[in-house]
Order: sequence, then C-alpha cells, then structure tokens
Amino acid sequence: MKWYRWFGRQSREALLDAEVRFHVEELTRANIARGMSPADAHRQAMLEFGGPEQIKEDLREVHKVQIVDATVRNLKAAFRFLRKAPAFSAAVILTLALGIGANSAVFSAIDAILLRPLPFPDGDQLMKLAEFRPKLKSPETFVAPERLEEWNRMNSTFQAITGYYTDDSSETSGPLPEKLVHAMVAPRFLQVWGVGPALGRDFVPDEEHAGGPNAILISDRYWRRRFNSDPAVLRKQLRIGDTAFSIVGVMPASFLFPVRDVDAWSPVPVDGPYTRGRENTWYSAVGRLKPGVTVKQARANLATVQAQLGAAFPKPDAEIQVLIEPLKETTVGGVRESLWVMFGSVTLLLLVACTNIVALLLARDTQRQYEISVRFSLGGSRGAIVAQLLTEAFVLALSGAALGLLAAWASSSIFRSLAGNLPRIDEIHLDVRVVLYALACSFVVTILCGLFPAIRGTRRSIVATMSQASRAQVAGRNPMQWVLVGVQIALAVALLGGAGLLLRSFQALGRVAPGFEAEHILTLHVSASWGETTDMMRLAKRIERILDELRTVPGVEAAATSARLPGVPNQFPSELKVTSGQQDANRKIVAERRFVSPGYFDTMKIPLLAGEGCRENLQAVELLVNRSFVNTYLPGGQAIGRHVEVVGSSFLKPGEIRGVVGDARESGVHREPGPTVYWCWGAPMPDPYYLVRTDGDPKAMAPMIRQKIHEIEPARSVFDITPLTEHLDDAFAENRLRAVLLGFFATTAVSLACVGLYGTLSYAVNVRRREVGLRLALGAPRGQIARRFLTEGMGVSLAGCVAGWALANAFGHVLSGMLYGVSPSDPLTLGAVVVVVLAVAAIASLVPALRAAWVDPMQVLRDE
Repeated sequence: MKWYRWFGRQSREALLDAEVRFHVEELTRANIARGMSPADAHRQAMLEFGGPEQIKEDLREVHKVQIVDATVRNLKAAFRFLRKAPAFSAAVILTLALGIGANSAVFSAIDAILLRPLPFPDGDQLMKLAEFRPKLKSPETFVAPERLEEWNRMNSTFQAITGYYTDDSSETSGPLPEKLVHAMVAPRFLQVWGVGPALGRDFVPDEEHAGGPNAILISDRYWRRRFNSDPAVLRKQLRIGDTAFSIVGVMPASFLFPVRDVDAWSPVPVDGPYTRGRENTWYSAVGRLKPGVTVKQARANLATVQAQLGAAFPKPDAEIQVLIEPLKETTVGGVRESLWVMFGSVTLLLLVACTNIVALLLARDTQRQYEISVRFSLGGSRGAIVAQLLTEAFVLALSGAALGLLAAWASSSIFRSLAGNLPRIDEIHLDVRVVLYALACSFVVTILCGLFPAIRGTRRSIVATMSQASRAQVAGRNPMQWVLVGVQIALAVALLGGAGLLLRSFQALGRVAPGFEAEHILTLHVSASWGETTDMMRLAKRIERILDELRTVPGVEAAATSARLPGVPNQFPSELKVTSGQQDANRKIVAERRFVSPGYFDTMKIPLLAGEGCRENLQAVELLVNRSFVNTYLPGGQAIGRHVEVVGSSFLKPGEIRGVVGDARESGVHREPGPTVYWCWGAPMPDPYYLVRTDGDPKAMAPMIRQKIHEIEPARSVFDITPLTEHLDDAFAENRLRAVLLGFFATTAVSLACVGLYGTLSYAVNVRRREVGLRLALGAPRGQIARRFLTEGMGVSLAGCVAGWALANAFGHVLSGMLYGVSPSDPLTLGAVVVVVLAVAAIASLVPALRAAWVDPMQVLRDE
C-alpha cells in the first residue's frame, strides 16, 4: 500500500501548492491594478503573503486538527448510539464476541503449535535425524551411539549432532523412592539446543567419558519442587538407583525440552563398552544446521557420509539411509490438519456472525434514513456520514473483540481438558500476537459489516428518502437482508454437517469391538533403567516376580506385561521370514511385532484358537500369531511349529509358532486387525506396561497394588497408574477435540442464523405493518397473513439448506481423512442436519408470522 500513501500525499501537496498560488496570484493582480509593474506586483505579493512553506505547514496543521476533531466527533456519536440503542448494541457485541473470541482462541492454538518456531534460539535450524532401512520398509526411530558420533564428525552441514533417551528412574536420596524422568544425553547436548544452564555449568569433557565423575543437570521445575529453589543446590547430590550424581547446573524454566516431563539430564560416556555396537540403536538424534544450510543440502551431505560408512562397515551400514526432517514438523505435524480444519470452521462461524450483523445494520440504517436525509439537508457530505457509520461499526467490533479476548484467554484450559496430549499445548497463552490478531479481526469485521450498509444507506437522494418517510407510503421490501439470511443458513448447515460427520465417526469408534476386554484393566509402570538390560535373565526374573506378587493381591484376577498398550494407536511393522512352509517365497511378510508376557491373553481375554498359550522361555523363543497372520501368509497351511525370524535383526532370534489367537485391534481400535506376531517375552525393555485385571473398579485397587510393589521393590517407584479405558480415551482426544469444538461452532452458527431469520422476519413485519393492517381491514384471513410470512421465512431457509448441503458435501471430503465408519457425504447425517435446521428455522419464523397475523387493523389505521 506504499504507492497509495505516496499518491495520497502527492495529491494533498498539489492542493496546497494550488491554494498558495491562488492567493499569490490574487495579491499580484491587486497590485497590478494599483499601477505596479507585473514583476514589482509579484514581489510585493510574495512579501505580503509570507513564506509559502510556512503557510503550507500552517495549512497542514489545520487539516490535521480537522481530522482529529472529526474522529473525536464520530467516536462521541458512536458511544452516544451505544447508549441510545443498548439492546441492539448488546446483540451485536455478543455476536462479535462469539465470532472473534472463538477465532482468536483457535488462532492462539495455531500460533503456539504451528506458526511459532520451537522455543530454542534459531529453532528452525533444529533437525530430527533417524535411520531408515529401505529393504525392511521399517524406519528406525533411534540411532546407534557409534553412528551418531561418526555423523557428527564427518558431516559438513551441521554445527553439531547429539542424541538422548529417557528412563523412568527412582530418586532414592529421600525417605521414599520418588519417580524421576531421567534423560541420558550424548555429547554436545546443550550446544545443539543453544541453551545454557540458568545456574551452574554445562558438562565438562571428563564427565562425558567412562570412569569420569557422575554429573547431572536438573530442570527448573524439579529444582523448585525437590530443592525449594535452593541456590546452594550445586553442592548437593541426587541418588538415582544405586548411583550418586553431583548436581552441576539448573536449566532455565524456558528450556522446553521435547520430552516435557524430564527432570534431569546426565551424559552417556562416549567411550563406554555398550556404545560400540553398530546394531545398538537407542538415541533420538537431533542436529543443528549451520547458518544458511538448507534441509536438502543436509540430506545430500549425510547421504554421502552414510555411503562412506556403508563402504567401511557393509553390515549393517550399507543397508542404512538417513532420514532428516525439521524437528518442528516431527513434533507438530500430526495435528496440523486438525488445527487448520478448526480454524477454517471458526472462520466460517465469524462469517456467519458478520452476515448476521450486516443484516442488523441494514435494518438499523433503514430506520435511520430520515436522520441521514436531514444530515444531507444540513450540508453533510456523504463521506462524512459514511465515516460516522463506519466508526459506529468499529466501536461495536472493538467492543466485541475485547469481550472475545476473555474467551480466548480461557481457551488454553479448554484445549487441555479436551486434548491434553496435543504437542506444545503448554505454550498456548494470550499474548501480544493474539491481541493484534483480534484487533485485525476488528478492522476486517468493520469493513465486512459496516462498509456495505454505510454505502447503501447513504446512496438515496434526499427527496426519495423524505418521500419514503411519509406515512402515506407502504413500506418497501429489502431483498438483500433475505440473501444474507440465506448465506447464514448455508454456512450453518455446512458447519453442522461437518460436526455431525465427526460425531458419527466418534460414535462408530465407540461401538468397535476391539477383540479384547479393556474394562477392569489397570495399567502402571515400575521405574527401571536401560542399564538393567545388560543382564536379561535377571531383568526377566524381576518382572516375573512382580507379576507373581500382583496375582496374589485380593481382587486381582490376572496380570501381565506388554511393551505397548493394546488399542492405543501405534504401529511397528517388521519384515519377517517363515523359514519353512511359506506359500510364496518371493512374497514379503510384513506384520506387527508385539512383546507380551505369559498371561497376557488371559488378562486381555483374547481367545486362543489353536495350539498352546504363551510361555516365556529364555533358551528357545516362542511365538503366537493371530488369525490374520495365518489367513494372509499361511492360508490352508499348518502354522503351529513353523519358525519365524525378523529380517535384518540380530537382536531377536528366530522363534517357533506355538499357538494361534484371535484378532485384536492392538495397533488402534480405529484400525482393522492386521497380521501380528507376539513374542512371549515379558522383558524386551526394563519398564514395560503392567496390565492388571481386577474384579471391580480398577482405580480402587491402585493403593493395594502400589503397596504390594513397594513391599517387594522398596527402591522403585510406581507411577502412571491409570485404567486402560482412560488411555484409550486419551488416544482419541484429538478426535474428541475436533468433534466438540466443531459441534460448538456449528450450534452457535445455527443459533445466529435463526436469530438472523427471526430478526429479519420481525423487521419485515414491522415495516409492512401498514400493509398488513390494510389487508386485514379489507377482509384477508389472519391465517393467510401468517402463511405469507411463514412462507417467506421457510423459502429462504430451504434455499439456504440446499446450498448448505452442497457446502457440507465439500466440507465432508475435506474431513474424509478424519472419519471412521461414515461416508464424507453420508445422506443420513446430512439429511438429519437439514431437518434440524429447517425445524429450528420454522420455529424462528412462526413467532413473527403469528405476530403479523394478530395485528389490530383499527390500531394501525388510527396510527396513520
């Protein structure tokens, strides 16, 4: 818009120059008339007039004062109008508060989660790195320590690369063990994140090597909770398990580590004996790009590095490729579509609110035609009157935005209650950006709502306006208001249709039979460390001892462990090979891989169809497969007794299929059961999920279970004690958030549309009161009058519903990836939406229609 401002400035300067020339020329002509020569006359005129630049500056000040005065007058008139029409003003402000408030609330979530960079210096430079084996079609989430160090040393596009993994450990320096989320980090950890400790120092090289001092950094939250913000904490120690760590620093409160509940960080010795295996992958790797380096360049560079490693270490590096993605994308990418859908929905709600207000302003301006005509008669310009009407609209919009910001301020708690697992949700708050966005919405709303009514209300001539103000005239009709009502209804139907599809989808998920019984299952964790995996026999015996003790607790029917929760969305497909009896040797076998302890199928009540149940045998690996695996890869063959191995894995030995179980939706209740292989191994990790089936309320059993585990493992903490049903609910919290918010937006939009219909029809009854009175006086039946107005209201409602059905179909296809068990154009859902909207519209139309039918014709004629 710079050209516009420049053009306006040039135009004003040209007018000032013309005005100065005019006065100088007038004085020059007067001097010539007194007998001076033209040159003397001009010189004398310049002396009398004064300096042109000084005069123009004075004129500029006059114009500025006039603009300020006009603005102040318009603002005073706008506030006077608010006081004179409190009901109208309250209706507009509340409508805008709903629209702008909901819009600002969703924007605050989008701004915090999607638009803002990660909360680290130059956060866009942070990249997530991972391994990928194309032959296995299975991305590795983690990176081997040895490979991470080689990537860091050999690349030329990253400032530094580091990694981390977490343990749910126990801090044992107090009287009772306390859960502590402990992150083990590779060298260059703080260098990559670009953040230093708020108190203390970073790790030194000696602490990053085997045999060096045990050092630890703690979070600001843990420092305040555990040490009461003691500045002398650097002279204290933490005891995690059997190891004492010296506290060397406290991270700032602004350090929002990706795993937000981490309490402490300590270095992993880069030269430790267990960091040498190239198959041992456990780091979540993160790198910081050098300034000016693109993601494409980094991918090419690390691809070259990995090719060199593949030549040096053919097994396994020759099969490995490097995945590089911006860390922000891997953090928030999964919710991007949902948030933009909600933003689009709330924008439609704001449009409904705007059209509603445009209709109200059109009706109000029609009633003010006499006032506007008087202003014209008194010499008011059309521009001045339009400016005043726009100022009134802006004051209304700004008041609505201010009220709406209160709703936006409370939005973060709503998001947390509906979907507490959204990424970066704790960063949602009201700040300057949200306030500026609400202010921008106010300006946009002023233009959308105020400009058209202001221009339309000031275009009629004075004579026409005054003649229409005569009581001898029958009021005219305003088709534009009916068009606006139709637009509101169409948008409301589209929103309600989308909400209905999401609700049907959510209900369909609730009706799914998962293949296991989730009720009466209590899940929990017992703190452990990955260091325990160096003695797998001891780890397995420890887990089995805990399970045996849990089974003795009164009220416990069964207990087992699983590496992952059943029914919670997660997929870990692996390429397998059946060593004998495979139908097609060239066909790849890809199946879900799950690790469970003996008793898992009894605990989850998954039926055994053939063979034997799960038995843990550390000498010989035993497997169970589900019916889908047999039907897909061994049709008509004998599954029991076959041997299966994981392609490309040295971690898992080949196992023998001992039984076949029923299909269960292990990878998410929204996914059909796929081929699945169960390893009868309760200790693939030190801290699996413990699943306890109770004969009553599982929450009521939590204290007894916690006490039993404390008796046999006094140095370990028990945490995350939650019924499985709550985990399943939380897993689909994003679906619930979409359905609830879109349902709220749609209900609000329908309400606004029907209020607009009611208001427009009531206004039509008022302005046509004389016409109705004359018809009744001439013998028209009251039912005919009521039907006439009801037909007008239902006609525009039906037209809006037809247009809304088309919009809802389009909206449904946008939501298709979020739906389960329902078609994007489901006629039952969309038909029900139309019926509901028409029923509500009929009620909104009936009241004004009946009021029109009961007009007293004699009273109308007396008023005339």
